[in-house]
Amino acid sequence: MGTLAIIAIGGNSLIKDSSHETVKDQYEAVRETSGHIADLVEEGYETVITHGNGPQVGFILLRSELAHELAGMHIVPLVNCVADTQGAIGYQLQQALRNEFDRRNIKKTAATVVTLVEVDRDDPAFSNPTKPVGSFFNEEQIGSIREKHPEWHIVHEAGRGYRRVVPSPLPKKILESDAIEALLAQGFCVIGAGGGGIPVYRNEQGELEGIDAVIDKDLATGLLASQLNADLFVISTAVEKVYLNYGKKDAAPLDRINVEQAKTYMNEGHFAPGSMLPKIKAVLEFLDRGGKEAIITNPESLTRAVRGESGTHIISK
Repeated sequence: MGTLAIIAIGGNSLIKDSSHETVKDQYEAVRETSGHIADLVEEGYETVITHGNGPQVGFILLRSELAHELAGMHIVPLVNCVADTQGAIGYQLQQALRNEFDRRNIKKTAATVVTLVEVDRDDPAFSNPTKPVGSFFNEEQIGSIREKHPEWHIVHEAGRGYRRVVPSPLPKKILESDAIEALLAQGFCVIGAGGGGIPVYRNEQGELEGIDAVIDKDLATGLLASQLNADLFVISTAVEKVYLNYGKKDAAPLDRINVEQAKTYMNEGHFAPGSMLPKIKAVLEFLDRGGKEAIITNPESLTRAVRGESGTHIISK
């Protein structure tokens, strides 16, 4: 098997803006991203693709609530919404990648693995929800939203609005990593651990049981990269590089840093919670477990980044 790259695609990157939220719009974004992944495959990399699902889970929850109110349909549990997005987004990526490979005469195909991720039932995240799902609400909407859903936990993001948050426990083990590894050995481009994986825990009988939560996809992807002994962990996001003092006049891009530098910048507060901070934490955990290199960049810079021409490269030493 060639050099293995694990690539995490943000769920928000599949929805360009509030006027491009349809399934068709999402597929167009997936097609664009698949082209960049195919570029990487042509560079000789074996690839595993993961993806976020925050906006998509929010859409399913909203549909479920409306159907319950209007037609008495049952509410879809959050854990099932995560599973639904794995299938739906995985299908789109799988189809787009297959078409892209065929178009370029690349002798490779794609396969999606429905992936369970084990978490700790006693993880403190269940009493302190932090993971954003769904759309943003503005000042005019938030009053009625709070009244309609008093059980929701809602946070405010400066400049973006209000958003619902749900529990986000730490991933302990990617349960289908062996299946993903077997497909890689057969030459497949694999889509797995979608949305951070479907959260499950061991009950008192020792059986797996689903639990309502959304696992951070970057943390889950980093863990999967470790379990597969990946050569490279790539996080695809909205910016070409990580910045110090992001959004300020003295903002400075980072080209190449090591673990100690990343920890220093993190402790100095350069990386915002809910955006770059969880990505940096995921990278550091991957490197602390023995990984050699991680890259944070945007989809269009992916190939240049793995060549060392773009992106922020974070190395172990």
